[in-house]
Amino acid sequence: MHNTMSTLQETKKTGLTSALFQDWVNASPRVDAFAATIQEAAHSFLTQGIPTTKHEEWKYTNVSKLATTEFEFSAINNTLKKDDLKEMKITADAVIVVVENGIINKEASSMETLPKGIHIGSIHDMLENAEVKKHFLQHADYKTEPFVALNTATFSDAVCIIADANVEMETPIQLMMVNTCNEYNAYIPIRVLVVADKNASIHVVETFSTKGNNTTAFVNAVSEVVVADNAKVNYVKLQDESANTTHINYHRVAMARDSYQHLTTLSLGGGLIRNNLNIRLGDINGTAYLNGLTLARNTQLVDHHTVVDHAMPHCYSNELYKNLIDDKAQGVFNGKIFVRKDAQKTNAFQSNKNLLLSNDATMNAKPQLEIFADDVKCSHGATTGQLDDDALFYLRARGIGEDAARALLNHAFAADVIEGIAHEGIKEKMLDVLNYKLN
Repeated sequence: MHNTMSTLQETKKTGLTSALFQDWVNASPRVDAFAATIQEAAHSFLTQGIPTTKHEEWKYTNVSKLATTEFEFSAINNTLKKDDLKEMKITADAVIVVVENGIINKEASSMETLPKGIHIGSIHDMLENAEVKKHFLQHADYKTEPFVALNTATFSDAVCIIADANVEMETPIQLMMVNTCNEYNAYIPIRVLVVADKNASIHVVETFSTKGNNTTAFVNAVSEVVVADNAKVNYVKLQDESANTTHINYHRVAMARDSYQHLTTLSLGGGLIRNNLNIRLGDINGTAYLNGLTLARNTQLVDHHTVVDHAMPHCYSNELYKNLIDDKAQGVFNGKIFVRKDAQKTNAFQSNKNLLLSNDATMNAKPQLEIFADDVKCSHGATTGQLDDDALFYLRARGIGEDAARALLNHAFAADVIEGIAHEGIKEKMLDVLNYKLN
């Protein structure tokens, strides 16, 4: 890895599309082994630019300020200690990987004791791993996705999680993404690679949080997940950041024969959140679940864009996305299901349900199906409404205050998204977080 500190410090602040940014990337490839890809990704980003609302995929999500904001690119020292993060642990026994401002903080992490066949570390330490060599930077498409290109051009570190063939790990792996930048506008690229080899099974949780609320931060996160033959990956994302945070997340899953993946995304805090979730069922008998829950208040905007690509026959997918939108917040759901010509015997289902909790709340829903096979079972639908007045009256007539009654109804609406989480400890923690947010 090049020593880039002096270059970064000289380039204190820069816009993402400025000439200084080009100079910064060109002079400072982060990992020598991927220098060519980094340069190509930088060129791709500068060619694509920051998308505008004229782009159909960004019609309801305006990120134009990212093109004019000056962000701090200097390297940031890790400051967190283990004791700072106790309350953020998902379960008492979880393996913790702390990613502070995009860089792994080994001192605050707990990766010392891992089961045989589980490998976790920085990209700088795992370059010789065969699965890392095969899959790193290979699945998220930087040629067509501008923020993937930006992430690929600017990442300083990456978390790599490899589960060898036939290894089953019930203990969850928690990637604790923490922004501790409180003195300037921070640009934070985060990169993750997860590979579950044949017959492996793992639980991974990404939690995003902010220490302090004074910074306008841009978190740009990309996760690539590979699920090999008959492997199983249960994945949870919890986004609970400050109101000044823009969070753009790209999650790409490549699924093999007889594989299984379950992804739950909980967007409970932040300023602007855009989740791009892309699942490709690339061989027969794959099973994919995508669940999502949004609690949006004040002037938040939360946008879920999902793509489930059925490329081969005899696969199953099921999506359930629910949004609770309050105040002047905005929600977006754009869900696409592709069923390719050869993907006969596909079962694909998609449901989007939304509650508007104020007269000023906004929800834009666009479920989509594109089917090129003729022997399939597919459905999709979206509903948007308000709390049931009869149910609210029923609860209040039994002595329950209005606020508590509304919280109970909201919980009943939202909880089934979390109930789908397989790991009981993770599920219990997520329900606790939901209860706290609703009350």
